[in-house]
Amino acid sequence: MADIPEILWLPDVEEHDYPAAESYLGLIYPEDRAADLVARLRAAPLVRFKAKDIFRASGLSSLGVSNARVEKDRKKIEKGAPLSPLLLVRDAPNGKVVVADGYHRLCAIYGFDEGAWIPCKIV
Repeated sequence: MADIPEILWLPDVEEHDYPAAESYLGLIYPEDRAADLVARLRAAPLVRFKAKDIFRASGLSSLGVSNARVEKDRKKIEKGAPLSPLLLVRDAPNGKVVVADGYHRLCAIYGFDEGAWIPCKIV
């Protein structure tokens, strides 16, 4: 079994992840709600959840390594480049977690270690 590379993290979410999250959330929620969620994400503290738990809570499937974005993030991990934390939104009425930004990173990490702790901001 190959060694699992250490997954490194940036100390905070990259700035460009917030507009990406707002764009995605704008498909699910009205524009003003999406903007409010992103404002709350900006102010939220970093917490950690295991990759497998984020998948379970979101109900999403993991993309395979044939996905170009997942492969790009896998290569970053292998090179020791730090990743941006994920942005998550609790969708309590539906009993789910929405991955507002970081789905490809989540898939890449899960491919290495499903039990890896992932820093996130969640509201």
